[in-house]
Amino acid sequence: MSRVRRPLVDDEGTILPLVVGYVVLALAAVFVCVCATSLYLAQKRLDGLADAVALAAADGFTLVIEADGPRAELTSSGVRDQAEALFAAVAPDATLVSADTPDGVSARVTLAGVWHPPLVSLFVPDGVPLEASATSRTALR
Repeated sequence: MSRVRRPLVDDEGTILPLVVGYVVLALAAVFVCVCATSLYLAQKRLDGLADAVALAAADGFTLVIEADGPRAELTSSGVRDQAEALFAAVAPDATLVSADTPDGVSARVTLAGVWHPPLVSLFVPDGVPLEASATSRTALR
């Protein structure tokens, strides 16, 4: 007495929803990775720009001769002028928030920008605000 199993008729094509689900999951993972990488690169680009502007702003010193020798002195207006000069040439999509000197020897610069997702900006229409600060000291002390 052998039993013969009959094949089920309704089990064909059941793999399609699973494949579609995995494809959607894979595309979502790729989307998240692309957006996260783009955000990281935008922040790094703004950080590098802040470093460059702070370095240029630190060159806006005036040389002061004292009894113990020459000394570089920064003023907030000199730092702002140097920062604006470089910033206007290289950063059309960012904003110079502040450029000043806290101690007369170093230049502190803060920049702001906005990041928009590369694939679908519909979810974030106003973008994500980014900010970067950098400080640079003068070479002469």
